[in-house]
Amino acid sequence: MSREEILNAFKEGRFNLQETLEKIDGSYYQNVGHSTIDFDRETRTGTPEVIFGSGKTAEQISDIVDVLLAKETNVLVTRIEEEKYLAFSKSLPKQAIYSKEAELLTINLKPLQLTKSYVAIVSAGTSDHKVAEEATLTAQFFGSRVLRIADVGVAGLHRLLTKLEEIRSAKVLVVVAGMEGALPSVVGGLVSSPVIAVPTSVGYGASFGGVAALLGMLTSCASGISVVNIDNGFGAGYLANMINRI
Repeated sequence: MSREEILNAFKEGRFNLQETLEKIDGSYYQNVGHSTIDFDRETRTGTPEVIFGSGKTAEQISDIVDVLLAKETNVLVTRIEEEKYLAFSKSLPKQAIYSKEAELLTINLKPLQLTKSYVAIVSAGTSDHKVAEEATLTAQFFGSRVLRIADVGVAGLHRLLTKLEEIRSAKVLVVVAGMEGALPSVVGGLVSSPVIAVPTSVGYGASFGGVAALLGMLTSCASGISVVNIDNGFGAGYLANMINRI
């Protein structure tokens, strides 16, 4: 029931003041004990609340998913391990899709029309693919067409150059790399589109769990590069979709 419908019902005498206030509050959020679910986020930001699965139990995630589905809201759960997903997967609707690689669950009750322009997700090596896939599925969930370009790290520059036409045609790029994190700088010097750089925690000891790649990307000499946090494929995919839909 929309807030306008609630107010009209109050005006017509079908709800008293207390019932009206409770229903209006309920249109903004719902407290389920362990979590308070924000129903108004899509109105404010254009996208529904996303569930961060890490640190939550399977039961807690299931509770939140059930409430969102009851509101007929599309659902995205990030960082949900397969064991947690399997614990409540049988109760999910047929639209539920789980990616073991990205540890990401999507339920699209209301499919979005995909954009004509696309986001290119460019990743350096196979070890970076998990983060790249999180970015890919996130951008797709919010309505962006996506092109995957994988295993084109700077150690074999010819691999990147064979994909240059596709890369240059993207409206925005997400570039994922670990080790020294050089790939976004190279891509940034070849394209006119904005580049979102994602450092990954891939690398040997002195990479410091992705800190070396992060610092390299932050100090890139190429213009037009923004940087998200280490392994933050979700944040990169979300931002890329926002830019792609402008």
